[in-house]
Amino acid sequence: MTPLGLLTAFCACAGFAHAQYFSQGWAPGQPVPSVADFQAARPASASVVPPTGAGGASQEGGGGHKLPKQGLLDTLVTNGPVSALSGLLGLNLSGAPAVEWDARIPLITDENYDEVIVNEEMDDEEAMERVWFLVVTVTAGSPEGVSKFVDDVFDKTYNLTLDTGDLPHVRFGRIDYINVTAITTKWNMWSAPWLVVLKDRGRTLRFYRAGQQKLTPEMLYDLLKDESWRARDPWHSIYGPGGQREWALDYLATVLAAQYRYINKLPKWVLYILSGGVVSVVINFLHKPDAGKNKGEQKQGGKTTAVTAKDKKTTAVSAKEPPPAAPAGAGTSTGTGTSQSRSGTPSKGASKRKNKK
Repeated sequence: MTPLGLLTAFCACAGFAHAQYFSQGWAPGQPVPSVADFQAARPASASVVPPTGAGGASQEGGGGHKLPKQGLLDTLVTNGPVSALSGLLGLNLSGAPAVEWDARIPLITDENYDEVIVNEEMDDEEAMERVWFLVVTVTAGSPEGVSKFVDDVFDKTYNLTLDTGDLPHVRFGRIDYINVTAITTKWNMWSAPWLVVLKDRGRTLRFYRAGQQKLTPEMLYDLLKDESWRARDPWHSIYGPGGQREWALDYLATVLAAQYRYINKLPKWVLYILSGGVVSVVINFLHKPDAGKNKGEQKQGGKTTAVTAKDKKTTAVSAKEPPPAAPAGAGTSTGTGTSQSRSGTPSKGASKRKNKK
């Protein structure tokens, strides 16, 4: 059987397993447990209960956030033994964390933004007084951190306004930065969390960076009650509402929203693999050696090799040449009485004198 077949069989068998905590075991002096005791101690299979928001309201009602359902393939990959094995390999294929938001605060999305805020049904007097207080959060992608803290303060501020009842013209709303594309792109918003004071059906916007100061429910309540938000100038830009190039961000928002709708249909583990492949290609491209520099080094190395070969050839030719001949009479020795050349052969003068004798 192939390794892939073994892995598939293992995953199929693991799906029927039932894990429980280890028993403390039997201790001396206790009665011996029977089979009936084990069956009575085994808990019944619990049914899945949908999460509820603050105040006991269901997440599916009251304009709350409805958590997306995972497909069968996503469930098999992001849970159970496959997720455990991928964790050993350094891959995080776990599903998205469950986030419980207050269902009384409406969730503003790309689909209902125009219906809830822009085209809200009210008379002219209410339209002049209407203030939308929004929080742009990333808690769905990062359950812990600054965004979670801002969400808690925002919910407490909402509860405080309900207790006092003196801000009937203020509406609260929440924007999930992870699942909203068109709104944040039109607002030129590329990070979170943010607090937004919206007026004039979305034509007047004031942004507050939520993570730059310590927030309290009382501080945000005073900001709304005293209308201290008017001290900050609204967003004025050629790309903002009413600007000459507002169409540019509108067009970009339309393109990115359409792209997100298609990408969101892919399973999360496929996106992990594709993103890893793209990052690998980009890293290899950035670390690609310079072709011109390598060509220059090769050319310089070729010249050095040619010069070295020429020097070796000159040395070999010099070694093959015989030494120069000694001049006549240079080999006569005055100390020993016998005349010889440098090579040890008797000279011609010495041979003649020897023959005369």
